[in-house]
Amino acid sequence: MTSLAPETAPSREQLLYLLHEAAEIEHNLMCCYLYAAFSLKVADERWTQAQRESVADYRRTITGVALEEMTHLCLVGNLMSALGAQPFFNRPNFPIDAGPYPDGFVMRLQGFSLATLEHFEFVERPHGADVHDNAEFAPARRYQRSTAITGRLSPLSLDYETVGALYNALASGLAAFCKQHGPGALFLGDPALQVDASFAPLPGVTTVTDLASALRAIETIVAQGEGAGADTANSHFNRFVRLRKSYLAHLAEDPSFEPAWPAATNPVMNRPVASSVREHIDHPDIAPWLDIGNAIYTTSLRCLAQGFGAVEPQSKAAWLSVSAELMRALVPVGQGLAARPAHADRPTPNAGLTFTSLRTLAPLPPQTAARFVAERIGELVSRARALRVVYVPGETDGTWSRVIDALVRQQARLASMDPLASAPAPKPQAPTQSSAPAASTPQPTPTVEIARGKSLTVLFEAKRCVHSRHCVLDAPGVFKANTPGEWIFPDQASTEALVEVAHKCPSGAIRYERTDGGPAESPPAVNTLFVRENGPYAVRAALDVGGDTSRYRATLCRCGQSKNKPYCDGSHVGASFRASGEPDTTAPDPLAVRNGTLEVTPVRNGPLRVEGNLEICAGTGRTVARVTSARLCRCGQSKNKPFCDLSHVAAGFEADGE
Repeated sequence: MTSLAPETAPSREQLLYLLHEAAEIEHNLMCCYLYAAFSLKVADERWTQAQRESVADYRRTITGVALEEMTHLCLVGNLMSALGAQPFFNRPNFPIDAGPYPDGFVMRLQGFSLATLEHFEFVERPHGADVHDNAEFAPARRYQRSTAITGRLSPLSLDYETVGALYNALASGLAAFCKQHGPGALFLGDPALQVDASFAPLPGVTTVTDLASALRAIETIVAQGEGAGADTANSHFNRFVRLRKSYLAHLAEDPSFEPAWPAATNPVMNRPVASSVREHIDHPDIAPWLDIGNAIYTTSLRCLAQGFGAVEPQSKAAWLSVSAELMRALVPVGQGLAARPAHADRPTPNAGLTFTSLRTLAPLPPQTAARFVAERIGELVSRARALRVVYVPGETDGTWSRVIDALVRQQARLASMDPLASAPAPKPQAPTQSSAPAASTPQPTPTVEIARGKSLTVLFEAKRCVHSRHCVLDAPGVFKANTPGEWIFPDQASTEALVEVAHKCPSGAIRYERTDGGPAESPPAVNTLFVRENGPYAVRAALDVGGDTSRYRATLCRCGQSKNKPYCDGSHVGASFRASGEPDTTAPDPLAVRNGTLEVTPVRNGPLRVEGNLEICAGTGRTVARVTSARLCRCGQSKNKPFCDLSHVAAGFEADGE
């Protein structure tokens, strides 16, 4: 039985040694799952509607599991930071020979198949379950590692049957160390190094600062994988069981059903020494794309390491955001490789992303990091623009242009962070209230109703209205609802009363222009976002919503159903959207500056990316979080609302955006 609690507690070095191994396993599994998801076809004219829907489900499910493996990698990173070490994001290159892990952990890249699904079930099986691996994944040789830590100084590898057993042993080791030396002796790391859901929008990411939070992090990892605890139906193990049964049912109906491309098993980018078990991707038109894909992958990992190593929140958020955007850009490259031949002289197998790693991913010096990585992304852009692409089913011009556009955006973002630049691009600053620019004068359009009074003109934009009813309740003489024709009469209330009514309008549907020389609306002293119960986000700030800077108030959709995204149109009511307006409070450190421009960027098929000083509040006004950068759920599916946890990927959420 695996043990980390012999007569004396394990050393910090021993605990970190096993956390390194855990990080490698989570990272390896993430790559294996992504490879299988990438191998699934995007389209096939031979599919029935039921087959098409199932393949989309396979992709969503496997990708969702891969994202949770990224959660596990981040939680292990937080554990390592808490123990006073740097997180570890490197791993051996595939295929991994016997030795680094117990003999039952066969790690290799293989496309979607029954054998692959059975292997995934085996790897994620609950401890003690009678589940056997597919014969295709039989280990090259059998061996046994140590089963208990001895009193020696050098750290020792342990033997364990399941991932859950490794983490259970780690949990007992952490508890034993704290019992012997005290919790203060173990958790030495700077809390500012921790990454939570506001920085990394992944399902279940939490900070680790003491034994209780460390054990919760481990419990999350085990529960998501094996299904320990109450939520077993959605565990990785049970999701793979469901996929295998679905695939078998389709094959029984139609043995010719092919959901995946014949992606290579054990693909490699460089000519191998042991060619019998490795597929060298040498097609002259495809190998350059493999090179680009691997470079995107490793650059994303560099940014991840920089983010975990940063203590300043804005820098931390920026690096982690760039890392996530690069990972998104990697998806069509991985899918495209699996859809194209590995060799010029024969049609199969197809290629595949090899996830070839770098020798070191240690954090770069802060002074040079942004320039270093921006330079690297610039090389990627130049290479990608020079390559010719012949489309396969499911691809369009936009498939590849979006990859290049994403790289260009991240290069520009990093260039703006470069402290060595002689004339850096201007970075949005958080001005004081007095220096914040006034919102531009609203430009009437055919959808804006204009009602002119003696001292004030009211502008009403029906498309933005969410029927909060402050207008008809607070100024019923001015706003006469359900009245045919003209219905706004500005002179039926004082100017100041109308100004107050407009300021109460959370959506910005009601605005005004003063003609009496009085002050125009000014930005708030504190940027706020209120999470409405079963409803939208109500934001007050000097807003820049996808380039629209015309207002200081807006209600933004968070149910995913609005026909006027990113703005709310009331669809949450008809959709019976249910989401608390009282999310849990995080650790809200005070903001140095509380106002200034708030940039809200809808991410294509993804969340709302918010950058700028912002206080996120419950509907009752309680502070939930204070951030300078965040990703907010707008698909309605996140289990960590209001923050995105990448549930939009599994949900197949679609919406316009950058």
